[in-house]
Amino acid sequence: MKVLIIGEGGREHALAWKVALSNAVDHVFVAPGNAGTALEECITNIPIESDNFESLSQFAIEENISLTIVGPEIPLVNGIVDFFQEKGLKIFGPSKQASQLEGSKSYCKDFLVRHEIPTAAYSSFSKMSDALDFLQTQSFPIVIKADGLAAGKGVIIAQTLAEAQEAVEGMMSGELFASAGESVVIEDYLDGEEASFICLVCNDVIVPMATSQDHKARDDGDVGPNTGGMGAYSPAPVVTDKIYERVLQDVIKPTVFGMKKDGVPYTGFLYAGLIIGNDGSISVLEYNCRLGDPETQPIMMRLASDIAEICFDAASGTIRDTALKWDERFSLGVVLASDGYPLKYEVGKNISGLSDGDSGDVKVFHAGTSFKGEEIITNGGRVLCVTALGNNVEDAKRTAYQRAAEISWDGLYMRSDIGDKCK
Repeated sequence: MKVLIIGEGGREHALAWKVALSNAVDHVFVAPGNAGTALEECITNIPIESDNFESLSQFAIEENISLTIVGPEIPLVNGIVDFFQEKGLKIFGPSKQASQLEGSKSYCKDFLVRHEIPTAAYSSFSKMSDALDFLQTQSFPIVIKADGLAAGKGVIIAQTLAEAQEAVEGMMSGELFASAGESVVIEDYLDGEEASFICLVCNDVIVPMATSQDHKARDDGDVGPNTGGMGAYSPAPVVTDKIYERVLQDVIKPTVFGMKKDGVPYTGFLYAGLIIGNDGSISVLEYNCRLGDPETQPIMMRLASDIAEICFDAASGTIRDTALKWDERFSLGVVLASDGYPLKYEVGKNISGLSDGDSGDVKVFHAGTSFKGEEIITNGGRVLCVTALGNNVEDAKRTAYQRAAEISWDGLYMRSDIGDKCK
């Protein structure tokens, strides 16, 4: 079969790479893709942006695409699945209504409370004056979230009242996240360790993927501004066998069955961002309606099952309750970013050290890259994710950072402590 992957980031490169390895797949197209997907065997970039539903669907019809998989959240929230299905095209992802779990923080929080799924106490605001008055009654630190989509960066942990006021004013004025911050959610700060729990869902069937852990803060030691993710590893040791089962029973199943009860059956990847408290408590920080980035890169490195066939079955409504197979080794990815990310940064920098560096145990996934002639240049904030397998976290980290050290451009920035939490 032919598969179309929609998106252009590191998540889409990793997904396309893994799908192309399937014996059931003849060719993979990525729209619009990046320099990394363009260089892969059996993968072709298509110059159609992910918000151009009409052109994407027309391509799928003309090329006889068997399955479309959506990578990023914006086309999902804007209804690409509904659009494709109305044209009789097979596509894997949640509907526009179901994607509101990610598209609106208020919707998500209200859903969690309604279905008694553990989450931090919160209040939602659409008027800046009400939000500022509320802050006067709170203790700190506190979490301020833009209600809409902000590319994974719409969360600010304010340590003081002044910081919280600045965050609310920046969000609700549109200065920070444009229309995504017109409404905000203010919630209690929870101590603990974050983890990502991603499942493949088709109505009542839940197929858990390997656990993982992202690093949202830009700088070493988990400080600095929030980003889309500076590195990740899989599995996440903080998710013990006992916690794993509790997440399934207390979080994932109530969510899937709660969506169905609400008349919004869920099919697609479902990503629960969790906080595991020091006392073993579990709370949902957020839901995403797609795979995480950069979690996808180490997860795909470990996946031994055929993701293309599983997604095809799920999109067809015929998926079975099955357990995925995984490489037992540890996988770790470190993001190479443009200096200044997630704020202002320059693009168009020539990247060196990319050729002939991949092997069975290490892979450089592209995110913000493009071509200038035959040269690969930077074209985004997060540029690459160097991902490696190892017998343990130390081996995987050593291999990933050794490969990352071979790559350079003017203004390259990365954290040096991805994986240190495992020690």
